[in-house]
Amino acid sequence: MIFSVQVEVRLRPGIADPQGSTIERAIPTLGVAGVSGVRVGKCIRFEIDAADEASARASVEDLCQRFLTNPVIEDSFIELAPGAAS
Repeated sequence: MIFSVQVEVRLRPGIADPQGSTIERAIPTLGVAGVSGVRVGKCIRFEIDAADEASARASVEDLCQRFLTNPVIEDSFIELAPGAAS
């Protein structure tokens, strides 16, 4: 089965986010008030071929731990959906 995967990567709470801080300081200069707690992350999308959803999730979790994230400072959130067959 083919699964569409979306992995959202975020810095863990307590880890400094200089990009988020820069954006948060810049937003008021655009005339928008009341924005706080800005954090920047990344989104990685791909397809994976696996026997079932559990296998797909296990493979994606392994990829996150070994390659897609820095598990010391980042958390990953995985979304899986059945994809189109190739």
